Amino acid sequence: MSWKENLISGTNFDPDSLNALQKVTLRAVVMAFLFYGLVAIEGMIMRMVETGKEVAPIPEMFFHPDHFFSIMTAHPIVGIFGSTYQLVFGAFTFLVPYLTKKPLYSIKLANWTWGLITAGTAMAWFAAFAWHYAPLYTLYWPLPVDTRQFSEVGGIVFIVGVALIMLGTFGFIYNIYATIFARVGVHKDKTTKELLISGFGIDGMLNLINKLRGKPPYSKEPALALPVVAIFRGTVDTFLDAVVILGAGILVLVYLIADLGGLQWDMNAIDALLYKNWFWWGLDLVADGLVLIYVAGSWYLLATLITGQKLFMENVARAALMLELLVSWMVWSHHLLSDQPQPEMMKLISGEMVTAFELLTQGLALFITLVTLWKARPLKMTMELKYLLGGLVGFGLAVPAGIIQADMGLNRVLHNTQWIIGAHVHIAIIVGLYMTLYSAVYVLWPIVTNNTKLYSHKLSNAHFWLHLIGGIGMGAFMGMAGLDGMLRRHLYVHGEFNPLMIFAAICGTMLLAAWAIFLYNIVMSVGIKGLVGIFMPAKDPTPSYGIDEALEPADDPAFAK
Repeated sequence: MSWKENLISGTNFDPDSLNALQKVTLRAVVMAFLFYGLVAIEGMIMRMVETGKEVAPIPEMFFHPDHFFSIMTAHPIVGIFGSTYQLVFGAFTFLVPYLTKKPLYSIKLANWTWGLITAGTAMAWFAAFAWHYAPLYTLYWPLPVDTRQFSEVGGIVFIVGVALIMLGTFGFIYNIYATIFARVGVHKDKTTKELLISGFGIDGMLNLINKLRGKPPYSKEPALALPVVAIFRGTVDTFLDAVVILGAGILVLVYLIADLGGLQWDMNAIDALLYKNWFWWGLDLVADGLVLIYVAGSWYLLATLITGQKLFMENVARAALMLELLVSWMVWSHHLLSDQPQPEMMKLISGEMVTAFELLTQGLALFITLVTLWKARPLKMTMELKYLLGGLVGFGLAVPAGIIQADMGLNRVLHNTQWIIGAHVHIAIIVGLYMTLYSAVYVLWPIVTNNTKLYSHKLSNAHFWLHLIGGIGMGAFMGMAGLDGMLRRHLYVHGEFNPLMIFAAICGTMLLAAWAIFLYNIVMSVGIKGLVGIFMPAKDPTPSYGIDEALEPADDPAFAK
């Protein structure tokens, strides 16, 4: 078969053989990676701008503040919600039925989820593109409703887009919990109390306590597999985060509509410090609760799948997920260390002391995963193992970088600099989170595509090294520029921080090339016809977990209860 025929037809992929759950999973994954490409292009434009007019071979329009800051506004919305949320939600929509051996509650709701998030992300991006709506930190204080600076129409379109994303998020949450609590299959005799105790990791905590007291385990067979516990627990933070962001959006929308109607409402009616604490408490759950917990659960799942062994210290892992519940709700003040009105005790306790526990909880997850892999030696260095190790490296670098920031003294130097967004955020998301998700993609690929052959192993290797080196390199060079005083959310047009920004742009180019290689590899595997077929109705509409007998969780030691 020629490469042109392969591009149209793929290898052995048959979209008509997929059931409804496989198709809805792949729809979310396809949209996630398309949005990732958009955010990579946007990021590359910003990287090139900051190398300076004298160096960057890009049009003059990109150096204009309106254009630059509108890109900066759309960038996190597209990256976090359009790409990361869709990829995580798509994977977990498939994994919860897979791990619990029960049908998904609603395929229709899963389709609404990816559709709402896709539409909302597109609206938010278009508001920045068409009206240059650019409040920088999405819905942060001061409220982005000043009509001397922003278009009311652009603001309304942006906020409605964000609201659609949050509604899609609520749909995902309801689908997950309705599936977990359904009294069918392995859970037909389980009570709500048993599922809640297992879902929050309380059974793991009680098992540890009983062991220390010399008593029998509280539960020899927990109601939920450990990865489902992480999904259950992380979804709590997802819900709270969505409530806060939707609430902030509604507040901004009320002001925008009032202004459009000729009313001038006093923004000082909202207490600024109270709003900031409320906003950061919710937004911080995306990173410090949602991401860290979801990622820990993904590591545990991947480690057991790759090795075929039980997880090392499983009860400790369950208990740690319960501990992270308390930690993730109490760390938001590290974002307010430089806010003078913020009470010093809140900075000390929430901002420094509780935040330091995240180094313990995430470090424990990393340790448990590595020991599980180590005990299963010898292991073949498969693509999924390589990406899992890459994800571990990413968080191994990014979490300590975040803890360094959460010090009142160092925060005076690092606050609002490129260190935060580079050494911490970008390495955490691009290397830590995405390489973990790529590992999950390679593990789930044969299951959700009915054993479709991947087009090229060499392209997968090229993608791995370009993504790993590019992600770490870009974050490191941005971080070094931050140490030299380069601010975040600031426009530099004359290469003030070269050569660091030039090196960061080179690494950014590697990331963009990695995405293009990955996309080409996937398209060549499934073909254009296959991609289109994913979005066609499934011939088998049954909302089952859709796995043949050889792959059922009951037969896999990794899913032993």
